Amino acid sequence: MQWTLVIPLKPLTRAKSRLADTAHDGVRPGLALAFAQDTVGAALACPAVSDVAVVTDDELAGRELAALGARIVPDAPGSGLNAALAHGAAVVRSLRPGAPLAALNADLPALRPAELSRVLSAAAEFPRAFLADAAERGTTLLAAGPGRELQPAFGTDSRSRHRASGATELALTGVDSVRQDVDTGDDLRAALRLGVGRHTAAASAGLLIPGS
Repeated sequence: MQWTLVIPLKPLTRAKSRLADTAHDGVRPGLALAFAQDTVGAALACPAVSDVAVVTDDELAGRELAALGARIVPDAPGSGLNAALAHGAAVVRSLRPGAPLAALNADLPALRPAELSRVLSAAAEFPRAFLADAAERGTTLLAAGPGRELQPAFGTDSRSRHRASGATELALTGVDSVRQDVDTGDDLRAALRLGVGRHTAAASAGLLIPGS
């Protein structure tokens, strides 16, 4: 089964505010872009993924991610994460009506194609499925099979909200790179320990990150 991934990305100047304890205002936009570049690059290298659609209005991010091979979908609703995902899913389905699709976070800089393939293979067994993040409160991936609506409910406590919506939680081990999103300094340290992609490695090289 070949999946289309929908990846939302807010304007870089507003991204990753919770990293303020680790990276100052002038650094965070570059980190957010690097996270997205490594996420998209790894996703496109996954054999289970046919294409990636990034929903964003950020011009720089759009150019850089398109250069990697992503389709850029303007964030027409401009109404937050879940609206962007629903819009991106609708655009994807208009182009590939029978395709399975999955929403994936843009901040997975340690993402491994083989681990993503395992998650998507497991998700294919259910009409809708999701993977909890490393903190076990959020969600890093939400999948919908052919003919199924995505019904995104990302945000605070999205793990419980996706479970309540009827999506099956995937109980997988050995897929840490798909679970390790980056919101805080501790998250970045954890991602660095897993091993991040080259863009994040370069963007974080000048940061003093104790414990990494």
